[in-house]
Amino acid sequence: MTTNHTAARSMKLSRMVLSAMMAALIAVASQIAIPLPMVPINLALLAVFVAGFLLEKRWAMASVLLYLLIGAVGLPVFSGMRGGPQHLVGPTGGYLIGYLLSVGVVSALAPWADTFLRRVLICALAVLACYTTGTLWLAWLTGKALSEVMGFAVLPFLPGDALKCLAAAFLAPRLGSITRAL
Repeated sequence: MTTNHTAARSMKLSRMVLSAMMAALIAVASQIAIPLPMVPINLALLAVFVAGFLLEKRWAMASVLLYLLIGAVGLPVFSGMRGGPQHLVGPTGGYLIGYLLSVGVVSALAPWADTFLRRVLICALAVLACYTTGTLWLAWLTGKALSEVMGFAVLPFLPGDALKCLAAAFLAPRLGSITRAL
């Protein structure tokens, strides 16, 4: 086996491990939550942002997809130690699927995230992507008007998600230096 082939396999393995670690981080962050009637407040989106900044796009997407798949098969990784496919089609389903869009936005724009402000703006776009799928899904599921759903499924989350954007913008370059060393 050539040195280049061995190095490539080693790099691929390290990317797979980092992707799995990000899926685990999302699962843990999902448990740090404040329960609310329809959609809980948790730290999962912060972990999704971090995955988007730290991993190449395909590995970032794989980490979120892995999180969603292990939750869909019943492992208790969703907020409140819940799992099962019903959560992907229930009130939180659109937001869970929105994590895929969010990590896609962050990882696609990460090459331009060279300043704190740019990282915050990228996270804000990712929040918008998550809110769009989640809010539209919840409105359809409940039969409520979009404006009504926004009152209980968007507005209460804005301050916390703004803090998650700030935290991710701060943490990304610090954690990135660690992951680049791997």
